[in-house]
Amino acid sequence: MRNKLKLLLILFSVLLGGMEVVRRIEALVRPDIQIAGLAAYAVLFLLCVVSAAGAGFFLRAWLRWSLAIAFAGAAWIVDGYQWVVGDFMTYDAFVTMTQSAGDLGSAFDQQAEIMLMAAGKAVLLLLGIGLRPALPIPWAGRIAKIVAIPFLAMLVLLLYFRGGEGASGLLSAHGGLSFGLLQGYELVRYPNGERETVTIPKSGAKLSGDIILIIDESIAGAYLDINSPNGVYSGLDRPASPVPIHNFGLAASITHCSVGSNLSLRYGGTRSNYLEMARSGPAIWAYARTAGLETIYIDAQRTGGAYQNQMNDAERQWIDQWDQFDNVAVMDRDQAVADRLTRYLEDGKPQFILVNKVGAHFPVNDKFPDSHARYQPMLERRQYADVTDMRAPDALYSRAGNWQRYRNSYRNTLSWNVGAFFDRLFNQAQLDGATIIYTADHGQFLHEQPDSGAATHCTPNPEIEEGVVPLVVIGGPDKGNNNWRQATKAQHNRTSHYRIFPTLLSLMGYEQQAIQGVYGPDLLSPEADPYTFNIRYNARLGSSPIWKSISVENVAQPPLSDHADIKRTAAP
Repeated sequence: MRNKLKLLLILFSVLLGGMEVVRRIEALVRPDIQIAGLAAYAVLFLLCVVSAAGAGFFLRAWLRWSLAIAFAGAAWIVDGYQWVVGDFMTYDAFVTMTQSAGDLGSAFDQQAEIMLMAAGKAVLLLLGIGLRPALPIPWAGRIAKIVAIPFLAMLVLLLYFRGGEGASGLLSAHGGLSFGLLQGYELVRYPNGERETVTIPKSGAKLSGDIILIIDESIAGAYLDINSPNGVYSGLDRPASPVPIHNFGLAASITHCSVGSNLSLRYGGTRSNYLEMARSGPAIWAYARTAGLETIYIDAQRTGGAYQNQMNDAERQWIDQWDQFDNVAVMDRDQAVADRLTRYLEDGKPQFILVNKVGAHFPVNDKFPDSHARYQPMLERRQYADVTDMRAPDALYSRAGNWQRYRNSYRNTLSWNVGAFFDRLFNQAQLDGATIIYTADHGQFLHEQPDSGAATHCTPNPEIEEGVVPLVVIGGPDKGNNNWRQATKAQHNRTSHYRIFPTLLSLMGYEQQAIQGVYGPDLLSPEADPYTFNIRYNARLGSSPIWKSISVENVAQPPLSDHADIKRTAAP
């Protein structure tokens, strides 16, 4: 009787993952039936079920419960991700999620219902495997026990030789545990060793002033007024500004997830060597300090000294001043960033400053004050006031009417965290002599056309909008203003994040030819950019990056039908 109960618990757990099975079969029969693929999938799925059942027949309690906890934990993580995003978890997505561990608390808080459902499924598997089997064990159970661990090892090897691909639609427990074992192997095989020192020579040019890189969060480039007639007030359309503003338009991000984009913006690299640079190259802080600049990091997203985007103690040692805003409400942190930048710009010290703003990552319900609730109808307020970011929207936003409300709350957030931010900065800061590069980590797909999606970025099969970001240069060396104007004219809606790191090095006074030899051309270069973003940033285990091309003509524009007519004036 106990053995039947164990098997029923495991079977119920398997059945609760039926939607992923249906989705996988649909992919194998449309548009054409793939007979070999269906057969291979059926065999692997059956072996997964046998392996899960067999794990429950080990007599040693420590081994049985260890497997139960590992399988159940993996199933919870993978199911939670797949049910929120509405797509299969890939190995790249698994690695990105584990690298974003600092965000998981907020994600679980905001997706409590879905995560509890995934936990319920995982508990069934936990008990089905963990409960002590009754003796004697039937012959089928003995065979399954023999299969359990060898099949898991075989699946890990299969995924290894397929670059991490091949687990879609299999039991989430086996996929997640295999991904974890593969990542563990990579951490051992490719440990983070000593980083290279700065070897690029200085050109002898004099530093031009403070150099600032502002990385906003989740900003859809086409939703700003500088890039679209239907866009939100950005505070950057200032024809009469005494400080020049050079708008490069819609740029391609490095990738469509926060971790990869932030990592490569700090370590540089071309589309060919970005992984090598992220693993062993000098950080931007090392270049800045070597050039004689004080290094400052302003982080509006985290508190309590917490790291994010793969920062660690070794990188922290290169940063002279680390600013966070522990006692400032999330809604007010970007305004606090403007105040802090104003203070640094007026202290007379040559500095490199990197900023991670709060921006417009989900949830956007409460990232703006009532005074900026101009776009209506919008999402319900007073729900997520203390949350900077999380994994993805609640599934309810898959309905078209709710995506309309989401887009309006998103617009209101932009008007505050972009428009009011730059109003505050321009009105109070001494910008003469400084160079500010403004961009975002990734774009947003805001479901302008009704669909069943429930995510805005970092999806396994992204829309082009996820990789489209704003890119603006404010100020710059006076003698170079004509060069900047020519560059924005030639490269408008044609450049990418990959040009930012070499631009920063050039501003710091490093030798131009040596920079390009390692990090590629900068923003002033006339060389054409591929205008692509990486949808497989964590290209591992022999797999290659996948580059998605951007066609500006196909980038979704903000629908005017979302809201009543609003004149785009300065944010109130």
